[in-house]
Amino acid sequence: MTAELVRGQNHPLPHTRLEIRVSAGAPVVAGATLGDENGTVAGVEWVAHPGSPALPGLEVSRQAAAEHRLAVDLDALPEAVHRVTVLLALPGGAGGPARFGAMAAPFAAVTALDGTEVAGYTMTGLDTESAVVALELYRRQGVWKMRAVGQGYAGGLAAMLADQGLDRAAELAATIEEAVAKGMTRSVAAPPPRTAGSDRARFGTPLTASGAPGGTGPGGTAPAGTAADTGAATPAGPTPGGPIDYAHPRRRATAPPPPGSDTGRPAAPPTAPTPPTVPAQPTAPAQPGQPAPPVAGDASGWSMDERLYNQVWGMFEDLARTTAAYRSAVDFAESRMDQELDRVLSDPRSRIGSAGEAARAAARAKRDELTARAREALDRDLAQLTAESEVVEPALPVAYAGWDNPVWHGYRVPTETPMALRLGDLHLPECPELRIPMLVRLPLERGLWVDSGRTGSEAALMVDDAELRRLAMDTAVLHVTRMLAVHPVGEYAVHVIDPAGSAAASLAPLTGSGVLAAPPAAGAGGVASVLARLTQRVELVRMAVSGGATDALPPDLDTAGQLLIVNDFPHGFDDRTVTQLRYLADEGPAVGVHLLLVADREDAGAYGPALDPLWRSLLRLTPVPDDHLADPWVGHAWTYEPPRLPPGSGVLDQVLSQVVGARTNWRR
Repeated sequence: MTAELVRGQNHPLPHTRLEIRVSAGAPVVAGATLGDENGTVAGVEWVAHPGSPALPGLEVSRQAAAEHRLAVDLDALPEAVHRVTVLLALPGGAGGPARFGAMAAPFAAVTALDGTEVAGYTMTGLDTESAVVALELYRRQGVWKMRAVGQGYAGGLAAMLADQGLDRAAELAATIEEAVAKGMTRSVAAPPPRTAGSDRARFGTPLTASGAPGGTGPGGTAPAGTAADTGAATPAGPTPGGPIDYAHPRRRATAPPPPGSDTGRPAAPPTAPTPPTVPAQPTAPAQPGQPAPPVAGDASGWSMDERLYNQVWGMFEDLARTTAAYRSAVDFAESRMDQELDRVLSDPRSRIGSAGEAARAAARAKRDELTARAREALDRDLAQLTAESEVVEPALPVAYAGWDNPVWHGYRVPTETPMALRLGDLHLPECPELRIPMLVRLPLERGLWVDSGRTGSEAALMVDDAELRRLAMDTAVLHVTRMLAVHPVGEYAVHVIDPAGSAAASLAPLTGSGVLAAPPAAGAGGVASVLARLTQRVELVRMAVSGGATDALPPDLDTAGQLLIVNDFPHGFDDRTVTQLRYLADEGPAVGVHLLLVADREDAGAYGPALDPLWRSLLRLTPVPDDHLADPWVGHAWTYEPPRLPPGSGVLDQVLSQVVGARTNWRR
């Protein structure tokens, strides 16, 4: 039976390998400190935080999230450690609440690796505090226990760290905030939280290094630093008296959290209708003991497009979690071998001779066995995800499809805007051939930046500067063409700033087809003119929306969404136009004005840190493969693959001609 603790209450810990699960109503930063018998933290090197997430026996999340899972191995902690203190803090400048009193009370639970909850604690009574000590794990007379603390700090992260006895608390707090900000910048934004009815089915049961069911990904518990769904798994099946459930009977779906639990997800309105079930395409029955064959659209949603979108994001999450489980298991196997070797070397009698060699060989053999079992579980999940990808990819609609998908040959201008579009592919080194479509929601919540500079990746280092800039602009043109293609006629306009005219060759498909709102603006005068018009539009619409007077907008104002492409920034810009560009990046997306910047950050080095907010506000993409993006659950570094046209393909011209033809007919 799970113990529900109150502030100050303690509880024994029956296991030495544990998870600490945290859920909150908004993203929080999770960290932990290691202390001695008196609770003293020796220095910043004994603090696990997003900038330094791993310590011996302890690992925390690399980014702020509404849910965390921290991994603790009490046996692997240094001998001098007698206390592990779990810390939570609200990230600064993240656009979320500034105090815990403005959000649902955070909840923390200590669980076994199989997900069995040992004890939980809800941190009630917080108000102006922006940081809180959640739990303590402490060792007394050789026995480990946990204590519910709930001590809040209105002074924030720095005050909490100072109270832990750290001399450089303010400096460490700034380091943590910087790491969190960087993590948010490179993280692919997760889709809106799914309700219980739309949770993706899980499959498989990967093994942890100890051989017990665990890990995440399809079917297990999460490794360190993940933010996973809560609740027990329940088999899918028909509801008596309800609609037919077309989910595969051998797949498991995540159940909703129990009443009163806080997962940070918005509750569904009590009268909200259930999304209609759509029959899945028939497939051959599964063999006994084997998972059912994958089906395109095997997720909930109001339309097939939404079902496919949810399915792709579910595959993304599954791959992130199962890979995290594998990496965690491998790390544990290495750590266990190191500990066993240390014990052998610490005994003078076993350092040399046959006994020592046998002990070392046994430690390595156990490491290899655990690693092989972890890889077997990973390969099983990768095989199922690959099979699902092979079914889903051909079924994707235009907005989600790769440029080599035959669906483009039947393209017609849509009558409504889709919920998302594809910006490229993502993959991990454990299985580079398994590509996950990178889908982002529409309308875009932030601008895009195609980096034309040296990114540090091997692919970028093998391309000369001129070719890299050309590839960057070619990539931008593909993104723009897709954006034009997925919007109904008259609902999207594209402007181009090319101060030196250096992108004329890459822009030829856009300029030649006539899809641009005006010819590319050149020179300082062209830059100033375009930015002045778009800045004025943003200001007018913002004032009209905030004042509830949208009917008073000028009749000649173009209400279509606007996309501004800027090439070779900051060439042709002065201080005024740079300020206007920053304004568009910050305020434009909320009123339908979006930015696509093609630039090398080093070219803007003269502006120094003044432009840091601009770069942070944009989603960085690259014209060549680069591992700079992170998932929102675990924080893996994913390799981004930019879109590419098949050699000799005429699909780009075909799509643009369809867009122009639809506009011509619409204006008649």
